Amino acid sequence: MRAARLGPVDVVRLGGTGLRTRPLRVFLSALGIAIGVAAMIAVVGISGSGRAEVDRRLDALGTNLLRVAPGQTLAGDEAELPPESVAMIRRVPPVRQVAATGETGANVYRNERIAVGRTGSLHVLAAGADLLPAVGAQLRKGRWLDTATEEYPAVVLGSTAARRIDVYTPGTRVWLGERWFSVIGVLDPVPLAPEIDSAALVGWSAAERYLRFDGHPSTVYVRAEDSQVTSVRSVLAATAYPEKPGEVQVSRPSDALAAREAAESALTGLLLGLGGVALLVGGVGVGNTMVISVLERRSEIGLRRALGATRGQIRTQFVTESLLLSLIGGLGGTALGTLITAGYALSRDWPTVVPAWASAAGIGSTLVIGMIAGLYPAVRASRLSPTEALSGT
Repeated sequence: MRAARLGPVDVVRLGGTGLRTRPLRVFLSALGIAIGVAAMIAVVGISGSGRAEVDRRLDALGTNLLRVAPGQTLAGDEAELPPESVAMIRRVPPVRQVAATGETGANVYRNERIAVGRTGSLHVLAAGADLLPAVGAQLRKGRWLDTATEEYPAVVLGSTAARRIDVYTPGTRVWLGERWFSVIGVLDPVPLAPEIDSAALVGWSAAERYLRFDGHPSTVYVRAEDSQVTSVRSVLAATAYPEKPGEVQVSRPSDALAAREAAESALTGLLLGLGGVALLVGGVGVGNTMVISVLERRSEIGLRRALGATRGQIRTQFVTESLLLSLIGGLGGTALGTLITAGYALSRDWPTVVPAWASAAGIGSTLVIGMIAGLYPAVRASRLSPTEALSGT
């Protein structure tokens, strides 16, 4: 007598019946799988969302900004850019915008009663009216320096400087360079020029008049045509200081954001490994559940064998149960990981990105683990003879 053949639907129904009889154990086993998958999905999703945010910011800010700063002399002292360096760089044909800041050596305080030296690591920079578009900065409050204010004791605070001296309202006075300056604006953070965040910016003419500024730029920001950034970068040092190009440093601020993204990618690999360990532990839990299930259901196995079920059908039944158990955990973990990613991205105002390959890999890995975890219990169950299983020995 040939055993009845089981179709795919019958196999799934039979495997599901075994799971429904032990809901609490199934839930706990699936939870172990879900935690591992959720950890992996969340790590990949948060990393992907972070990269998408970096790309979005670079698209908005541009990757064509170059930064020119003085390096060191042969004697090891700090070099200086010549005052005419800005005008010389402006003559390079592919250059679209040029703006500069200059270190004044002055300090800024909330009021005149603050002890000298308690500067909060803030510095005072001379700046021109063309600085904001060159570095991609935005005003949070107030106005920027212009022809009407750059010659007078007016100051614009970077975001960090405003926070450290607790001044956010235009019209407030601050003690700067041994005299009062009026705050006319506060900036948002400047991702491509973070040194501006911790600065108080005054007009170039005002710095020369009130702060004894010598006119030497300390940083020059250059916007070049996108297709000519590399070419412009190669000539900037010699253009800014023809006599001593070796004392000039040229950098690309967007490279710092890309380097940070690369560092975060390395951390992502480590966290993915930890998620894989959690998934492996969940697989061990599934295997343990299936072994116990075989021991508890010996009589059921014996009865099915006595009624004509083949060893292959018994193996298929228990492997199917293991696969369904892992699949439940994988689907739950994918949903949980997606929710974690979305919640974190929304809290940081990032775009939510969960790569499709990550979800597919998460579910696929759970199926592989389910197959491996259920194989031994399934083979063990199929080897039980009807008399041995029914006798309970």
